[in-house]
Amino acid sequence: MRSDGSRFFAQTERHLLGVQGMHPTRIEPFLDLAESYALLNRSRKTPRDLLRGRTVINLFFEDSTRTRTSFEIAGKRLGADVVNMTVATSSVNKGETLLDTAATLNAMRTDLLVVRHAQSGAPALLARKVEASVINAGDGTHEHPTQALLDALTIRRHYSSLTGLTVAICGDIANSRVARSNIHLLTAMGSHVRVIGPPTLVPGSIAALGVEVFHSMEEGLAGVDVVMMLRIQRERMAGGVVPSPREYFRFFGLDARRLALARPGALVMHPGPMNRGVEIASGVADSDQSVIAEQVEMGVAVRMAVLDRLARGKSG
Repeated sequence: MRSDGSRFFAQTERHLLGVQGMHPTRIEPFLDLAESYALLNRSRKTPRDLLRGRTVINLFFEDSTRTRTSFEIAGKRLGADVVNMTVATSSVNKGETLLDTAATLNAMRTDLLVVRHAQSGAPALLARKVEASVINAGDGTHEHPTQALLDALTIRRHYSSLTGLTVAICGDIANSRVARSNIHLLTAMGSHVRVIGPPTLVPGSIAALGVEVFHSMEEGLAGVDVVMMLRIQRERMAGGVVPSPREYFRFFGLDARRLALARPGALVMHPGPMNRGVEIASGVADSDQSVIAEQVEMGVAVRMAVLDRLARGKSG
């Protein structure tokens, strides 16, 4: 299954299935609203009755404690009733099809449905079958739109604008929906994007998305404003796609020496969870240049903004 998330989003703004094709005039309102929620969260003055009476269901077919918890906190801070559906113990795991699930959710009169699925296009299929607004929380290797939005917000808080920045995305590009969504969003906002990784993890077609491709950390990190590391899956190593953890870190890990090649004060990012000593050194992850904890904070604010806008059906 495959979807053009922007098609659903642009027509009615009922769903958020992807950022591919989204115009800056549609991205900016999300970032602006999320910024206001970030400030409200810090002041502990969030509007806890905004989504009162609305139901948000987190339907996660893949484990992701961080993303699910972030959506749960976002919904509850806005006053929604939030339900986490544990797929491993539900009827879905007993043979119920995705379309059967859609029918069940329709019968429950769900307002907002947050979906994470291992198959690309699963949230788009549900969006065609349910009355609720659907938010893609990650589908296969397709997209992870709220991660890209929170990354963009984090960067914008430090540089004020995304236009003209050079961002390096490093690691498993081929299998990363985070990388794909960030490429779409950052290039749309006027950033220059570089991807860095071993040839086995960087698809040859990626350059068509308007990025520069590097297979050397030293060359790719030279002069960048932001270094975004990606988690390397252990199964990639077990399958021989990449060398051992020690060898991977030797060639593609981010340490202080490599970070020094970037612009002074360059931001260090990671979507989490991190493999310390594999893709990133602890000293770098915990340094003053790291905004990894801020990404988590902005994740709640962005997801509050998404729930807010979709629940109210704003256009533009």
